[in-house]
Amino acid sequence: MVMNDAQTAAPAASPATVPATPAATPAAMSPATGPATALATHAFVPGVTPELSPEERRQMMFDSGIPEELHGQLGVLGISPLAAKMGIIFQEMTVARMVATMPVAGNEQNAGLLHGGAHLVLAETLGSIGAVLHTRGEKPVVGIEISATHHRGATGGLVTGTCTPIHLGGTLTTHEIVMTDEHGKRLSTAKITNMILDPNRR
Repeated sequence: MVMNDAQTAAPAASPATVPATPAATPAAMSPATGPATALATHAFVPGVTPELSPEERRQMMFDSGIPEELHGQLGVLGISPLAAKMGIIFQEMTVARMVATMPVAGNEQNAGLLHGGAHLVLAETLGSIGAVLHTRGEKPVVGIEISATHHRGATGGLVTGTCTPIHLGGTLTTHEIVMTDEHGKRLSTAKITNMILDPNRR
């Protein structure tokens, strides 16, 4: 596995107690500037879930391009640690359309191409949050099926995932996610189905 600097930078203190710390850059620290173009460096330790203060959690969501009005709808951690680790940045977040970018660098497989699993992480991130927004954050959702067809490889730059709903029901949602490169060429097509759970039966 190829790891990026944010993943390999081990903090000086015990890994089990160190939270992710946002970088203090002007762009990252200014929520009013809109979606971020690059995720600030956060410390991630393999096998350790980041323990974020409310301020760090809020900053990580801003760094990931999540608008403040959605911060309360996205679960206990706000932004998935895996999505943040992979550099996923949200550009659009609505029920009708979800868009995010992800760098190839740091997410390659051993031959230097964007890892097929990275395509699926981007797809599931977009489709699952799309399902959450469909419920207005009022009900938990779980992915029950995902598939992807890979059309071409990518060796660098940013990949864009564009997610649109196929079906938005009371029990199931299904989304299509198309991954493209910086030239608009289709890299993969994924489909995910999520189940909407009854919060009273958990």
